[in-house]
Amino acid sequence: MIVEDVIILKEVSDDLNEGKAFYDKKEPGVGDYFWDSLLADIESLLLYAGIHKKEHGFYRMFAKRFPYAIYYYIEEDVAYIVAILPVRRNPAWIKSKIKDRS
Repeated sequence: MIVEDVIILKEVSDDLNEGKAFYDKKEPGVGDYFWDSLLADIESLLLYAGIHKKEHGFYRMFAKRFPYAIYYYIEEDVAYIVAILPVRRNPAWIKSKIKDRS
């Protein structure tokens, strides 16, 4: 399925900023690489949206370079990203974060 546009919900910018801050704490500059890598993954949804397995009612795409998952749904020809979360967290925490956004 090819989508025409990708829309990122407001809460997702918080997810990205938290991830960036986490990796910048580890080593300065890695946060910028995290940010750029996740944006490239998001852009890839223009080609690959809809091919991923569903988890908690949303499609889940794993980021290529970091242990994060991008949760999204498709409505008509638009992919809506609802969360970008670290996959190393407790699965119950991930489920609660996604449930709050649906």
